[in-house]
Amino acid sequence: MTGKRYNLIVILGPTATGKTRLAARLAREIGSEVISADSRQVYRGMDLGSGKDLDDFVVDGTQVTYHLIDIVDPDHEFSVFEYQRRFFRCFEEISKKGIVPIMVGGTGLYIEAVIKGYRMLKVPENKSLRRTLHDTETETLQDQLRVLNPAIHNTTDLLDRDRLIRAIEIADYMKKHLSSQEVILPEIEPFIIGVRWSRDVLRQRITDRLKKRIDMGMIDEVKTLRESGTSWEKLSFFGLEYRYISLYLRGETTFDAMFTTLNTKIHQFAKRQETWFRRMERQGTMIHWIDGDDYNTLKELAANIHDDS
Repeated sequence: MTGKRYNLIVILGPTATGKTRLAARLAREIGSEVISADSRQVYRGMDLGSGKDLDDFVVDGTQVTYHLIDIVDPDHEFSVFEYQRRFFRCFEEISKKGIVPIMVGGTGLYIEAVIKGYRMLKVPENKSLRRTLHDTETETLQDQLRVLNPAIHNTTDLLDRDRLIRAIEIADYMKKHLSSQEVILPEIEPFIIGVRWSRDVLRQRITDRLKKRIDMGMIDEVKTLRESGTSWEKLSFFGLEYRYISLYLRGETTFDAMFTTLNTKIHQFAKRQETWFRRMERQGTMIHWIDGDDYNTLKELAANIHDDS
């Protein structure tokens, strides 16, 4: 150790690595609280498809306190800006108790927004700009967004026209206002632990988990969201499970084809997550990796975060 004092433990990893269970177990043992870093688990009613696994937060019969899960309805337009602000509120409240919080998740953008302290602003609707963009060709809009934001993170903003216009609106506002406004964020000193499995094992874990969630009623969950008024388009943007089950419910694919395609897409998603974390390391973020469910190593790493030697 370097003698550095850390004020946040981060446990990250691709989907299906069991990181939530590890984080909850550690939180139970050290008397901590967990802050989720998952872009879909913020939504109520999206349980199986988003992989909430709330049972993981009950350790040895004790409920571990968690935050930023089930906090908004599906019709709410949740953003990385809102996540960052809500995270910092949770972080400060937990820290005031003398507790080192544990962040856990696989949404790389949310994690980096916190540990790198992205400076963001709440962006109001610009009706004049929207009128100007209304009749612009989609391809031209895409080029305009790339000029405003060359390092665009969310590629789905390039595919959906409404999201594309909103992304341009945000990028335009940030360019004009960010430098003139002081954004004060808490100082985050993260100790980051990554959970990984061999490729073959992770693939099997993903397939087994998908089968289990379908057996538990994931298709009915998507059907209920649709019946409650969530549009097919909105369901598609909630992620892979909701997108491909929606196609099945609309009669555009068979169950077997849906399962096979969804399984493959989740495997590909896990690879993209791994690529994101490798990029973080290349850019200087230190990640201490543990293999699989090696809780003992995780515990040893976490025990040393205040070592001043």
